[in-house]
Amino acid sequence: MTAALSIRGLGKDYGALRAVDALDLDVPAGEIFGLLGPNGAGKTTAISMVAGVLTPSRGTASVAGHDIESQSFAARGALGLVPQDLAIYEDLTARQNLHFFGSLYGLSGSLLRERIDWALDVARLADRARERVSGFSGGMKRRLNLVAGLLHKPALLILDEPTVGLDPNQVIDIRNMIRELRGHSTILLSTHILHEVSVVCDRVIIIDHGNIIAEDTAEALNRRVQGVFHTLVRVEGPAAEVVAALRAIAGVEQVNEDRVPSDSTTRLKVVSKEGEAARKAIVRTIVDRGWSLVEVSPITLTLEDLFVRLVRHEQRGH
Repeated sequence: MTAALSIRGLGKDYGALRAVDALDLDVPAGEIFGLLGPNGAGKTTAISMVAGVLTPSRGTASVAGHDIESQSFAARGALGLVPQDLAIYEDLTARQNLHFFGSLYGLSGSLLRERIDWALDVARLADRARERVSGFSGGMKRRLNLVAGLLHKPALLILDEPTVGLDPNQVIDIRNMIRELRGHSTILLSTHILHEVSVVCDRVIIIDHGNIIAEDTAEALNRRVQGVFHTLVRVEGPAAEVVAALRAIAGVEQVNEDRVPSDSTTRLKVVSKEGEAARKAIVRTIVDRGWSLVEVSPITLTLEDLFVRLVRHEQRGH
């Protein structure tokens, strides 16, 4: 199967400044793939080269098998780009915005109307379609901005910091929307938020100073630098009994109670040799004893912690 995105030795220089070194990357069709790194790491430069906005200094890239330079028209047709800055027009309605962007992609007539209706449903804006965007909330504008890049149903959809500037509820809405788009397009999500890729993406690469320093699942990257898995457990049950039961699970090394003011649940941090297997065993243990499970979720490092540890890890040659 042709990769949705294939990059070989792709780099960009600005005089003596090497913004992106020489990236090698394959994004399989159907994945939600995270491009993670601190601001200034080279993420936007890499995206801009793939999208044809910047000319690479070296290397090649192809979108759905189309070379971005020798087959630029076909490559751009297979690509949807949703920039960090809103690209929609606030004095137009949601439907008028989508009509405009759909026309830019070469859509017209009944097909364009069909795609607009589909996009409005995906963005949950069908009932607001004829309202001016200037009256929309930040989250509504972000959802409209996102589906504007989907109208032509691209093979690869690139999202550049899609949750920037949103409140927590709006962030959750956008992340849920991205997950719901699985199967419609392969998605490359560029972000500096570690939790974002951990809850949305199948795999992630971490980039810094224009170089890829790690590639794996978010949980596996945590395991690489920590050596163990950390899991948050919240349960309604007697604390001492819950701790004893979880400590008895094979592979569990530590169970530490995490007291939070005003939280009536027993809140625990579990350290184990396995991740998903341990969480399944935790759920079975709690359910079998008749306790009420409130939450069981992996604990990931902050981007700063993970990044620093990975850099040290790579420098040691592991």
